[in-house]
Amino acid sequence: MDVTRTQAPIDTLVSPSVPMFDQLAERITSGRSVVSVIGLGYVGLPLLRAISQAGFPVIGFDIDQQKVDDLNAGKSYIRHIPDDDIADLRNTHTVTFTTDFSALKEADIILISVPTPVTKHRVPDLQYVTGTFETVSRYLRPGQLVVLESTTYPGTTRQVAKPILDRTGLRSEYDYFLAYSPEREDPGNPRFDTRSIPKVIGGDGPLALQLAEMVYGRFLKQTVRVSSADVAEAVKLTENIFRSVNIALVNELKVVYEAMGIDIWEVIEAAKTKPFGYMPFYPGPGLGGHCIPVDPFYLTWKAREYGVNTRFIELAGEVNSAMPLRVVQRVLEELDSRFTRGLRGSSVLVMGVAYKRDVDDLRESPALIIMEELGRKGANVDFYDPYVPEIPMTREHPDLAGKRSISWSKSSLSKFACAVIVTDHSNVDYRELISVLPLVIDTRNATAQIPAGNVVKA
Repeated sequence: MDVTRTQAPIDTLVSPSVPMFDQLAERITSGRSVVSVIGLGYVGLPLLRAISQAGFPVIGFDIDQQKVDDLNAGKSYIRHIPDDDIADLRNTHTVTFTTDFSALKEADIILISVPTPVTKHRVPDLQYVTGTFETVSRYLRPGQLVVLESTTYPGTTRQVAKPILDRTGLRSEYDYFLAYSPEREDPGNPRFDTRSIPKVIGGDGPLALQLAEMVYGRFLKQTVRVSSADVAEAVKLTENIFRSVNIALVNELKVVYEAMGIDIWEVIEAAKTKPFGYMPFYPGPGLGGHCIPVDPFYLTWKAREYGVNTRFIELAGEVNSAMPLRVVQRVLEELDSRFTRGLRGSSVLVMGVAYKRDVDDLRESPALIIMEELGRKGANVDFYDPYVPEIPMTREHPDLAGKRSISWSKSSLSKFACAVIVTDHSNVDYRELISVLPLVIDTRNATAQIPAGNVVKA
């Protein structure tokens, strides 16, 4: 496999004497090219910010008018991107936010970051990808580079996106250029941001690859070239499947060791002192975020086209998917054994509904499953989350929409029979929680430094 690493900026290319290539390459190297980003969510907005800060004129597109209005007013809807950054983009740099996709005609580079969910039957749902490419095709002109960043199965760029653009009569690698570069955002991670994370790039041909590398090299520290868009798509799935499988392993070990009276967290802490041959992964109440709970099933679905069964990946999915219901069962068991009361009529507080620590992102959060299942079993369920004041409308959990976080006080905590720590935000006073409630179920080891007889790890 052809994998090369380059340091930005990239200015020296061997020109293949394709006029549209030469013109776009010159615009990129001179800093005159206009970049557009479609989809201004947790991936697209940080991407747009990095591009703008590198000096490119940028057009940001989204179908959500409220998001566009907020951005034009200098307001951020993503916690780790402050309002000041958005105001700076609007006031200092050449940035436009719009829902009018006819402005795509002005762009030289079109970067696409839209959702790629799965259906309830775990089938890839590419409606946002195909819909976006249909829109792009209406405004496609010679001399544009189009790059898909959404996570998807190998072959999507070549077999799904390209035919839509080809219907315009324009030719890939001659009139327009097409590439794939998977997003690698980790919301809320203070060590890595868009600019510092190496970027994998695969093109629908060598010209698209070179152009994409030129663009990303202008605002990223490192690019990683692979031989095709298919390979780049496989890279992203491999990264997330690796995490899914290893998290499933420690989740299963947690169940085994718990039956033996062994603390899985203590085991992991000791095991990770080994300087080779081991990498720590941690158990939890289930997988959250857009990537790990969803992406592996893009490969399992595509593999069936080739007559291959992905038993290992699917087993990991089953183990991880079972964790939220297991947490609910532990809550029921502990209430019953300690206070001879089941869930029906009990008041239960879910601590944290974001899918990970110190972010406001609820995508695929196991907390939502846990809340719904507790409610089905008759519990009175509330939540506390310092980053999520209200649960928004979601596809899978519409009944929870509008539910608001309780306020934090001893009096508000005292009405609950039990709290379940689902997300271990760092700014929560767990000592006070333990001092007030008779039972705390900890799925994240957040109370490790607070020994107490009313804490149960699950």
